[in-house]
Amino acid sequence: MRFRFVDKIVDLEAGKNIHCQYTWPENLDIFQDHFPGFPIVPGVLLTEMMGQSSALCLESAQSDLASAMLIQIKNATFRHWVRPGVLLDIYADVLSAQAKLARVKVLTKSEGSLKASAELVLTFEANDKLGLPEVDPILATYLAQTGG
Repeated sequence: MRFRFVDKIVDLEAGKNIHCQYTWPENLDIFQDHFPGFPIVPGVLLTEMMGQSSALCLESAQSDLASAMLIQIKNATFRHWVRPGVLLDIYADVLSAQAKLARVKVLTKSEGSLKASAELVLTFEANDKLGLPEVDPILATYLAQTGG
């Protein structure tokens, strides 16, 4: 995946909840325009980051080599600016999961302060159809380190 917005998985209960971390690099081109002199992470990219974290949680419980893909954003709220170079903690809790759909509540925090939250709906698609590896590399690293 070219645009990866998760650096690592800190903690995971497969298919139930996940804690990920990400730091937005200060040298991304987006910050030249958003905004000159006051760079902040666009809300749409924060939402994608939360979606990727949620997908890792859901994929950890999949046995059929499928990837979770964001299809709906509900109740997204952005409470404080997120500046590049700041470590973010992303917490996702699966509210419900079925064969084709899952609902996830996601919070993004930094230094204890809530930055963003959303309820996301994701669907599943076969990895081979998407041209993706059998297991996401970040998930595979976490599982190898934890013996999962």
